[in-house]
This record gives sequence, structure tokens and C-alpha cells, in this order.
Amino acid sequence: MRAYFDYNATTPVDPAVLDAMLPFLAENFGNASSIHSSGQRARAAVDRARESVAALLGAKPSEVVFTSGGTEADNLAIFGLVSALAANSAGPRAHVITTTIEHHAILTSCQALARQGSEVTFVPVGANGVVDPGEIRRALRHETILISVMHTNNELGTIQPVEEIGRIAAEADVFFHCDAVQSAGKLPLDVNRLGVDLLSISAHKIYGPKGTGALYVRSGTPLTPQFHGGRHERDRRPGTENVPGIVGLGKAAELAIANLASEPQHIAALRDRLERAILESVPSVRVNGHSERRVANTTNLSFAAAGGEAMLIALDLLGVECSTGAACSSGAVEPSHVLLAIGLSPDEARSSLRFSLGRQTTAEEIDHAIATIPEVVARLRALSPRSADMLASPTVTS
Repeated sequence: MRAYFDYNATTPVDPAVLDAMLPFLAENFGNASSIHSSGQRARAAVDRARESVAALLGAKPSEVVFTSGGTEADNLAIFGLVSALAANSAGPRAHVITTTIEHHAILTSCQALARQGSEVTFVPVGANGVVDPGEIRRALRHETILISVMHTNNELGTIQPVEEIGRIAAEADVFFHCDAVQSAGKLPLDVNRLGVDLLSISAHKIYGPKGTGALYVRSGTPLTPQFHGGRHERDRRPGTENVPGIVGLGKAAELAIANLASEPQHIAALRDRLERAILESVPSVRVNGHSERRVANTTNLSFAAAGGEAMLIALDLLGVECSTGAACSSGAVEPSHVLLAIGLSPDEARSSLRFSLGRQTTAEEIDHAIATIPEVVARLRALSPRSADMLASPTVTS
């Protein structure tokens, strides 16, 4: 059998989502900007999806901007806000605050901002993968215009103190963006409770299609479009709407709302059984990040003296699919920036695997992984000339 434990990378399209999308790939193919009947049917479908996404976020439909995914939503939030404020200011150059464990969509965007003349502070996190709100407060300057902190880390599953950071941003009169791509469908989202001005989500992380996402933009938040073309999405994101993808995101949002009361608890029970069995059957394993302050579906484990890439390949050959980190970084030779940021050595970071579960995960898949992982780790450790020294330390958990 094959056991899939990489739901943080992507999720299968839910059958109900596919059913909702299919008519807009065939008979209802109209352009949502056209005024004839076919166009108006497409427009109505986009409007319904916008209402569904707004309901997931606790927002107004007019505050939802559809994008091509989480990465574009993050880029639009950062560059759109900084561009808009820079155009209306002759004061000191902009200062942006973020953390060292953000998704690459945020990190590389902020690095690009720095090359363009903005100043960026990358706030460190603790060994448990959680940022101290006090560090965010201490990083504030007179010229700070934006704070961007993710809600849930994609590699560790750790949940950041977004509400407290939102209060800090509000007190300082600074705009606040949150990448909630890994939180949607796993945690309740309410943009007003979180205190965010901008928030990003992605369809394919919540059983919707790839190539579709959304950015919440609080009413009154300045935003300069980063593409040029038509006046779509209230002049915030030009281009013909991806109607099937948007419909799919809308349906996925409805399912996320409906399943939020029970799904995380079920998934957490499966995750905990997998994690507990690994810790009991494999010596010298470390749980990375916070063991409690994390979403229900994720565990990140370091296996001393067993290389992550070798484990990944060996497990895949035996039908267990997991990850060594963020999917967008697969193939990179560098150790995970997230694991380095929480204090792991390069060797420890390279010996880590992420297991992320989801809606379709079964008890049989958990059993298969529990039976397979110890065997693979033992075999790889037997081949490592350094294994005796590396295994001398006891099992470590967070």
C-alpha cells in the first residue's frame, strides 16, 4: 500500500470540490467579465465563492482578492502595501518586520525589498519554533510600516501568537500581514480577532485545486496592484478570473468550515499515535518545534545518524511518502532554514522528516508507517560510520 503523509505540501482535491468545478470547465465556460448570460453565470459563481471564502476568514466578501495561490497572495500583500505607502510618503525609507522561519514566499520577498532600499528586520524564534511577541515589539521603529508573521509554520506546524502580535501592530499603527496558508481548515480563522490587515490562503492546502488562492485586504488598507491589465478584483489584481479554480476554492472553504469542529481532533489522534510509536520504537529521535502549540496534523522529527534524503527515498520505495521540509525547497542541498533557526545543527536538520496528515489519512496508513519506519532507520544507521557516536545521546523530545 501507499501511505501519504505530505498534506502540508499539497492535498488531493475533494470529490465535492471537483464536482463543483467541472461545470465551469465545460458548459459554463463564460468569462466572468462578460455581460452576456454566459458571463453572468460565471460572475455569479465567482461571487458565491467570494462569499464562502469571506465566511471562512470572518471577512467581508469585498475584502477578498483572488490570486493564483499563496505565493502570489504573499507577494501582493508585501509589495502592494509597501509600494502604496512609498508612493504617498517622502519620509524615511520603509521598515518591515518578519521572522526567520517564514515561508520562502515571505523571506525572498523581504530580501527583494531590502535590495530595493527598504530595511527589513528578521526576528529570531525560540528553540520551540515560536516567536516572542516582545521581540516583535522591540523591533518596531518610527519608520516601521509592516509586520508579516505566519500563523502556522509549514515545516514544524507551530502556531504563532498572532493575536498578540496583532495588538502590538494596532498599538503602533503598523499594518499587519499574516500568511495563514497552513492554518486554513486546521484552525478557526477570524481576521478581526487576529487583528490582521492582510491574510493569505491557498486552495490546494485545503483540498481545492492548485493555482488558486486569496488575499484578505481589510477595507481601507492601501494596496498597489503588482500586475497591469484590466480592472479585475476591484482594481487590485488584473487578469481574467480563473473561474473553475475560484469555484473550487469556494467549495473547499465551505467544506473547511463544516469539518472544522471534528476533523482536527480525528487527525490529531492519528498523528499522536504515529509520533508516539516512532518515539517508542526508534532510539535517539527528537520532536522538532513545540509539542503542544502546533496544528493537529504535523510532526517534524530528527533521526540521529540517519540522513533525511536517504530516509525519504527508502521510505518511498516501501510506500511511505513524507517530506524533508517545504515542498518548494525540495532538491535544495542546504538544510532547512526553519530547523537551523530553532537551533538544530546542519546534521540534525538534514536528518529530519516532516509527516503531515490529512482528511484521507487512514489507520491502515498509520500502521504501515509504524511498521516501516523503524526498519528503514535501523538499516540506514547500520550503514553510517558515525552512528555509534551520534546515538550516544538519549532520545530528545520538545
